[in-house]
This record gives sequence, C-alpha cells and structure tokens, in this order.
Amino acid sequence: MSAARYYVDGKVQGVWFRASTREQALALGLRGYARNLADGRVEVLAAGDDAALATLEAWLRRGPANARVDRLEREQAHEDEAGDGFVCG
Repeated sequence: MSAARYYVDGKVQGVWFRASTREQALALGLRGYARNLADGRVEVLAAGDDAALATLEAWLRRGPANARVDRLEREQAHEDEAGDGFVCG
C-alpha cells in the first residue's frame, strides 16, 4: 500500500473533475479525496495498491472529457491522511 498527493493544473474546476476522479478512484479501490484549491488547481490524495495508483495517475493526466490538464505534480503522502472511502471536498 502506498499514498500519493497530486496537484492538477489546467481547466480542472467546473468540469466535473473531482466527481470523475472519485468515480475512478472508487472503481480502483482507492481511498482519499479530491478538492478544489483557491489557486484553481485540484488536489487529489489517494492511497492503495501501487498499480491502482499508477492507473489513477495516468487518468489524472487526461481527466474527464471537458477538462484540460496542463500540469500534474506528484508528492509522496502518508496512508493515514486518506481516511475511509473517497470524498470530494
């Protein structure tokens, strides 16, 4: 089990990015959250299987149909930050 924090920059607010991320994460069995940041980015914290995290990361590079991802940053995170389930904040 691993955890990662992602910062997604581009046209990622107001395009169902958080809800779509939640759907992807739940389908992959990941825990964590997706939330908008004041600077226009979306922060995603996910914890779970390494292969599932890699799949989510690949999806975050594209996002949902109406999004435009210009930049994706990844940082290590702690599993205990993820909580239970996957929520949008």
